[in-house]
Amino acid sequence: MRLAVFLRGLVVAQAIFATPLLAEGRSIIVLDASGSMWGQIDGRAKLEIAREALGAVLSEMPPEAELGLMAYGHREKGSCSDIELVVPPATGTAQAITDAANAMKFLGKTPLTEAVRQAASELKSTEAKATVILITDGIETCEADPCALGAELEASGVDFTAHVVGFGLTAEEGATVACLAENTGGRYIEAKDAGSLVDALKTTVVVAEPEPEPAPVPEPEPAPAALAENVDPAAYLVEGGAELDDRIIRDVVFSFAPLGADGQPAGDTTTIYGTTKGSLAPGRYRMVTELHKARVEQDVEIGPATDLSAPVAVLDAGVLNLTLRAAPGADPDPDAFWELRGAEELYESGYGQTYRVFPSGEHALKVVLGSAEVNQSVVIDAGQVTDLDLVIGVGLAAVEATYSDSVKVEGGDHFVEIFEAKKDIDGNRKSVGYSYGTGATFDLPAGDYVAVVSLGAAQVEVPFSIKVGERTDIVAPLNAGVAAFTSPTDEFIEVLAAKPDINGNRASFGYGYGPAWETTLPAGDYVVKLSKEDKSSETPLTVKAGERSEVALALP
Repeated sequence: MRLAVFLRGLVVAQAIFATPLLAEGRSIIVLDASGSMWGQIDGRAKLEIAREALGAVLSEMPPEAELGLMAYGHREKGSCSDIELVVPPATGTAQAITDAANAMKFLGKTPLTEAVRQAASELKSTEAKATVILITDGIETCEADPCALGAELEASGVDFTAHVVGFGLTAEEGATVACLAENTGGRYIEAKDAGSLVDALKTTVVVAEPEPEPAPVPEPEPAPAALAENVDPAAYLVEGGAELDDRIIRDVVFSFAPLGADGQPAGDTTTIYGTTKGSLAPGRYRMVTELHKARVEQDVEIGPATDLSAPVAVLDAGVLNLTLRAAPGADPDPDAFWELRGAEELYESGYGQTYRVFPSGEHALKVVLGSAEVNQSVVIDAGQVTDLDLVIGVGLAAVEATYSDSVKVEGGDHFVEIFEAKKDIDGNRKSVGYSYGTGATFDLPAGDYVAVVSLGAAQVEVPFSIKVGERTDIVAPLNAGVAAFTSPTDEFIEVLAAKPDINGNRASFGYGYGPAWETTLPAGDYVVKLSKEDKSSETPLTVKAGERSEVALALP
């Protein structure tokens, strides 16, 4: 192995060359049936790809295989206990598992840790060798620690192995579940599309029958021994550059497709990850190397199994080390959104800090935090790290509504909207953000604004100013109270102004229906009209700021 590279790698998803045999002991497939499986890869829903891949692999299973299926998130939305052993482990279950997966709904959350725990318990892993194969497109969402579970099962001394197939996960997401496999002596495999998912399932659900060793041929000297892994690829950002650093080297993906007589790829693709090695038959291959958004294709020659082939890929790329801050000296802001666009439809996005590889060249960077937006070009030099510490330049506005000087508005009913203070030529202000309820905050560029707070029929406008890096607390006094009405049944209730206008009409301040209705009203005098069919009554009402008025209404 090359010096200075000792990171743990992702497992090699190798092609299967012989009739598949079931891994030793009983096994349970744990299938992610959460709602995120409706996401798409190459224009197809992940759940559709997973069903097809599972069916293809299970069709090769021998009838004596003892295999079961457990699923989570397939019956309820938002439930962390939606885990079910759909097909108990037994022989001859391949078709039952395929049928169950094809009929399954994909609805809920991702309690993957508890599902693996239940699968291990079902297999009675304290008594005999057992294997769990977890297929997931998301990370744990039910406040459990898959790493701790893996360590717990390994520390118990039982003969249990968990393999994890991360379907469509990012490298960062994969790292949060890979430990479940690694802590039990299993494998973590990253599957990005239909083909790699099939390879991953073959690698974990079945084991390839070893090729027969050639009969020994008497020779004066022993033949060189074949290497278990004869391919050790390497990637560099620039020709002659340094080895990739620890933060990115494990994200490298090398894909090898054998070339036919016409020089075009023909046959199954073998993938090697990070710093791991692989095994390939001698011949010519199309090697595709990918690291984040950098990609390069090249044809390489793989020598005999007795020699180590070390093909090298030069990505002509650099690293963007991006940190986003709301104001000078502030901590990196996890809510700051960034996106990078470049030639050949290059696009990548994320939040907060990032350390990502991009092709060399000039790219367009857009950063958004609240209503603030920053656009600038970024030049990525091959083999270099571009450190960009970007200050977006915002302050924080926190809006608190009150009924009166001593009574705050609690809960989430009131509406808060922020406008630029300056009006356009038509007398309108530009809205820059809105929120509901207590604790409304807004990231805003420096400048003058107006906060408009509405609750029921009460509304108030409060002007304020924002400075970069500072918090501005805005108190919005509604000068209002709550009026609560009861009536015998479902009568129509309307609150009207106590005095008519110059045309003899009384303004309406809101309406509802009995037997109980309440609203917020500015302090003052009103008339409450109750009506049903041809009957009506009017009741005077006085609302005081910060007080609740309860009025029982009745028809004559």
